[in-house]
Amino acid sequence: MQDSSVRLTARITELACQYGRYGYRRITALLKSEGWQINHKKVERIWCREGLKVPQRQPRRKRLWFNDGSCVRLRPEHPNHVWSYDFVMDRTYDGRSVRMLTLIDEYTRECLTIDVARKINAMDVVERLADLFVFRGTPEYIRSDNGPEFASKKIRHWLA
Repeated sequence: MQDSSVRLTARITELACQYGRYGYRRITALLKSEGWQINHKKVERIWCREGLKVPQRQPRRKRLWFNDGSCVRLRPEHPNHVWSYDFVMDRTYDGRSVRMLTLIDEYTRECLTIDVARKINAMDVVERLADLFVFRGTPEYIRSDNGPEFASKKIRHWLA
C-alpha cells in the first residue's frame, strides 16, 4: 500500500473510533471537510476491509413508574420492615437444575435464608416463611415477583 493509503486508513479508523455512531458516508463528509480528495466508494471499501461497523442502537430505558404516581416503591425504614424473596436457578455440572430460595431484609441487606434444593414448591416456601416469622418476627411487608411459586393460592391464603 502507498503511504497516502495507509494514512487514509489510519484516519478513517481514528474518526470511526472518535465518532462511534457515524457510518462511512459521514466519515467521508468529515474527510472531505478536512481536505481529502476522496469519494464514498473508496471509504466504503476501506471501511469493509478494516471490519468497521456502526453499533446497533440500544433501546431507551423507560421509567419504572407511572406519571400519576400509582406505583410507589416502598422504601424500608427499619429492620423487619420490608423483606424480599425470589428464586435463583442454576445447573450442576451434569445438567440437572438446582433452585435456591433467597430471602433478604431490605433495610439491613441481610440474607435471612438461602434454601437450596432440586425442587422447591409453594409449601416449602410457606414452611420457610413460618420458620423465619417465629425466629425473626413478622415483617410489615413482603415483596416478591409474580412467579408461579408466589402467585400460588397456598401462599396467598397463608399470608392473608
